[in-house]
This record gives sequence, C-alpha cells and structure tokens, in this order.
Amino acid sequence: MEKSMKRYMKVGTILHVSYKEVGSGEGPILECLKKIVTDPYFEAVEVAHMKDPAVRKKAAEMIAAAHMTTAYGGQGLMLGAGLNINDLNEEGRQKALASLKMGIDEAYEIGAQDFAFLAGRYEEETMEESFQALIVSTRELCEYAKAKGNMPVLCEVFDYDIAKKSLIGPVDRVKRYAETICAEYDNFGLMVDLSHIPMIHETIEENLLPVRKFIRHAHMGNTVIKSPECPAYGDEHPRFGFPDSENDVKELADYLRLLMEIGFISEKNRPIVSFEVKPFEEEDPDICLANAKRTLDLAWELV
Repeated sequence: MEKSMKRYMKVGTILHVSYKEVGSGEGPILECLKKIVTDPYFEAVEVAHMKDPAVRKKAAEMIAAAHMTTAYGGQGLMLGAGLNINDLNEEGRQKALASLKMGIDEAYEIGAQDFAFLAGRYEEETMEESFQALIVSTRELCEYAKAKGNMPVLCEVFDYDIAKKSLIGPVDRVKRYAETICAEYDNFGLMVDLSHIPMIHETIEENLLPVRKFIRHAHMGNTVIKSPECPAYGDEHPRFGFPDSENDVKELADYLRLLMEIGFISEKNRPIVSFEVKPFEEEDPDICLANAKRTLDLAWELV
C-alpha cells in the first residue's frame, strides 16, 4: 500500500501487555505509559485497571496531552480474579458484572473510546445455558454503559479449547451472539485479534467475514499452537516471527488487507488497531515493540 497506514487506522499498543510488569494494575504504569505517548508511531494506547485513582488521573492527563486515543481492556478484571460473566451460578455472575461495571466507570474516567471484556468458560453440556447467561449479562453491560454516555461495549473473540476456553468463541457462536445483542443495542460490537484466529482453528476469512458488520476494534499479534510443550504455547502473544509461531509479515498483511476489504480500516473510519505483543520470559519490551512496528511496516507494504 502506497498510502500511509495512518490514513486508514490509529496504530496502538496494549500497555499492560507490552509492559507486563504493570499487568497487576500497579508498578511503573506512568513510566511505561510515557514511553508510548512520546512515541509518534502510536496514535492509541490501550489501558486496563489502575488501582491508584491518582495514577488513573495522571494517565488520562498524559494521554490527552499527547493527543492520543485510548481504550480500556476489562478482560483482566475477569481473568485475574477468576470471574465469569456467563457463570451459571448467579452469585458468581453478579460478581463478574459488578467488576466489569467498575471497569466501565474507570473507562469513562480515563476517556476511553471503548470498553472490552471477554466471555467466560463453559461446559459443552450446558453451553446453551451459558450462552443465555452471557446474553443477560451483556444486556446489563450495554445498559450500564449507555446510561453514562456513548462509549461502546465490545466482546473480544477468544479461543474455545486451548487457553482461555471462552464461550465466544467459534464464528457461528460469535455471529449468533452479535446478531442478538446488536438487534437491541447500538453500543455493542466485537473485538477481533489476529493472534486468536489460529487458536480458534479458523482461517482469517472464516473468522472475519461472517461477522464483518459487527467488528469495532482489532488487535495484531502472534501465537504458538504447533508446539504444546513450548512455554509460549497458547494465548501468550509472543513477538512476530517467534520460533514455531503462526503469524509474521505475510499473515499480518493478509489480516489487514481483509480488514480493509470489508471496510473496517478505511480513510473514513480510522479505527484503533493495536499490537498485543508480550515479551517472552526476559525479553526486553522495547525490543519487542520495535519488532512489532517493523513487522507492521513490512506488512503494510504488502496490503
């Protein structure tokens, strides 16, 4: 592609994945955030729960001062506490809902463009019950977010049988879910992720085309699924080109090309498209980010 990617999308990264030492909501959050907001490659940064309200306030000020867009990832609120938004135990479902509503409050506080969460685990024999619990919970989240403003609520599509084992999920289930919620709410959509597609055992086309009209946010990343014995196996988001991994320049180019063909990335829309790349073991996070930027530059040449 000869035109700059900046004309089609806002390139971002996920702060707590790029710098895993802040994944707990504590640590050198502002120091790591400064590295991103002072890097002109990025127009967006995705954040998560920050335990200290003063840190959240300062982070919001830094992002605004840098003329950047931000989004809020609520997935960690579920994963870190072992909560499940489609829990068949009503007490457990209510705990998950309360945690995500707190995340929505923080997302508004920090000025996020959208708020993301994930569906929880399920059992095959009670899948339909879990699906209906997810519908009920999503309706509540959409209502809660809508009462406070116009920020969309997004469900991220994850694997269903490798790592997160999420109900959402294989594309037929994703489509049914999105159609159900979007028929009632205009503030709902999907978040897709290149690193999750091989884990769902689907091609890029199989994964994206049936749900194209519901996609509102996209991630770029990598995964290892050929080697279960590898410490980077599953939903670990290693750098592009990692040994025995699935995604590199070509796959990223194919992903972006299809996102462009379906009209998601466009000069009219310019959505957030963020890296989800995590340093493996003791790798330097800044080197991994340089890897991601270099890979994206090469992939864009092929789009």
